[in-house]
Amino acid sequence: MARQDIIEMLDGVHPRLGAKVSTALNVLIGVSAITIAVETLPSLPASVKYYLDIFEFFILGVFVLEYILRVSCSRHPFKYIFSFWGIIDLLSCLPALLLLVPEWQTVRTLRLMRLLRMFKPFHSSRILFRLRDALHLVKGELYVFSVLAGVMLYISSVGIYLFEHEAQPDVFRSIPESFWWAVATFTTVGYGDMFPITAGGRVFTTFILFIGLGIVAVPSAIITTALLETQTNLRPLRDEEKNKTEPDDQHGRDQ
Repeated sequence: MARQDIIEMLDGVHPRLGAKVSTALNVLIGVSAITIAVETLPSLPASVKYYLDIFEFFILGVFVLEYILRVSCSRHPFKYIFSFWGIIDLLSCLPALLLLVPEWQTVRTLRLMRLLRMFKPFHSSRILFRLRDALHLVKGELYVFSVLAGVMLYISSVGIYLFEHEAQPDVFRSIPESFWWAVATFTTVGYGDMFPITAGGRVFTTFILFIGLGIVAVPSAIITTALLETQTNLRPLRDEEKNKTEPDDQHGRDQ
């Protein structure tokens, strides 16, 4: 098997085995994340922990093998090593070299960096290309609403501080600390750790909630409209590509 075939398999673009290899690696990444979470259970039996450690060694071995294959089969190995994904792959393999050293057990958390590799298959996704084009199309509107949201968050922090500081000096101690209330209220999350108790503060909060709903909803509508527009623009291109391929297929059948 040629080196380029190995790289294409690992990248998931090989015509015959790419999808299978990519799926297997992503499954291992997901199972590894579950294993890391299970290992933190305080009541985990020693026997289960033993098998989890063995499984973790297996996963790390697969990742180390993949990294070695990528470096050895790459046309430009140094370019891959110092690339973003190359560094992520190295960090995810590093715990395998340090697991036997007790002082370095904490580096096992670097395995979580492997989760970032699950985004690799989306690089060639048409949906992400549409989203990129849609965001580029409405970047001016999004900038205006981002600035507006920032200004409103600051005004909300100042307003709630003026209304509630005297009534709750331990809760709304300063404008920067009131900023957390503004974020939680503006996004309509409302965690409940900071809430107004004065009449003025509650009336002010009511207005902020309605304003927050509008400012959060409008950008969502803008992005949705842009996505629909990019979809409309892509249809003629798809029809053109389809019309180009159909004569070639017909010519092949005639021969």
